[in-house]
Amino acid sequence: MRHLFEQGTDPKAPTLLLLHGTGGTERDLLGLGRMIAPSSSLLSVRGNVLENGMPRFFRRLAEGVFDIEDLIFRTEELQNFLDEAAGQYGFDRNNIVAVGYSNGANIAGSLMFHYEGALRGAILHHPMVPRRGVQLPALNGTPVFVGAGKNDPICSPQETDELVQLLNDAGASVEVHWEQAGHQLTRTEAEAAAAWFKGAFGASE
Repeated sequence: MRHLFEQGTDPKAPTLLLLHGTGGTERDLLGLGRMIAPSSSLLSVRGNVLENGMPRFFRRLAEGVFDIEDLIFRTEELQNFLDEAAGQYGFDRNNIVAVGYSNGANIAGSLMFHYEGALRGAILHHPMVPRRGVQLPALNGTPVFVGAGKNDPICSPQETDELVQLLNDAGASVEVHWEQAGHQLTRTEAEAAAAWFKGAFGASE
């Protein structure tokens, strides 16, 4: 998978897996990653699917309607890539925290829905429920930050509530941050994610 890796200054800090939204690239969330965890290594990945020329992490059939078969395939592809990247760059495979926005948040959520221990934690900006009617793996205490907009036309508050309930039921420790905004990622939401990360992982400056 096309990606960038930036070595951090603290080898014990979680490696941040940065996952862009539709039409983004592996450069989109580098600034966000540095803001959230200044000392962490950054692994930023570009989605392998193109929709009208715009990179995504998996196909969809329509707005808000996922191609589940492709989602499952692409989630496995990303899971395998993380195994390979950990070996290539020498970071701890068990110490990855995903930071995803929109489509990137959905593939990060899918990793947690399908693979036990895939992520140590996650920051999900405007995620949807990746799959319904499946048994989630044990997420015992896995810290998850969910950023959501009260007026998000793509991801409704009801969708957010459903995802949070599913994660909580699997044992995750979820914090939800609401903005009086739409689908965009606001500065205050990013700052809330950074503060949450510091509390959850004791990140150093």
